[in-house]
Amino acid sequence: MPITVNGHAAVPPDDPRVSLLDYLREHLHLHGSKKGCNQGACGACTVLVDGERILSCLALAVQCDGREVTTVEGLANGGQLHPLQAAFVEHDGFQCGYCTPGQLCSAIGMIAEVERGVPSHVTADLTGDVRLTHDELRERMSGNLCRCGAYNGIVDAIAETYAQNRAVAPDVADTRKVAA
Repeated sequence: MPITVNGHAAVPPDDPRVSLLDYLREHLHLHGSKKGCNQGACGACTVLVDGERILSCLALAVQCDGREVTTVEGLANGGQLHPLQAAFVEHDGFQCGYCTPGQLCSAIGMIAEVERGVPSHVTADLTGDVRLTHDELRERMSGNLCRCGAYNGIVDAIAETYAQNRAVAPDVADTRKVAA
């Protein structure tokens, strides 16, 4: 069964030991997902599989048979950037850019988690709606490291992009408070 990558069918690798990251980079020549630590600690390789964020260095490509994989290359619609990509540019949510693809995919997956009511370590009320507060956002993005320290721009970009989302708390939507 093919793997769908950014809307296109792709034949799984013959070798079942190939990681999803190596499959994307070496077999499909999609170099957006980065190989940072190759141990699941930095988040640079984060992609979306059926809309959920995963670390592609820790997954095997064959595990994605029949599934939809979205990389940073698949976020834009034609020549138009995804709103979060545009917000990263506007808010200087990157410096060297190495972590940016993983940050983008992780943030999109994070918003879907919040919308589904998936709690995090800092979620105060486990019985109610999960709200993306300042602390929630930072906790949920803590698996994606930025060696340049562009965290304030990253948080501002995410907050602005999803400010209209009902799950985003008012303190996050006001980016002046987020950057403090």
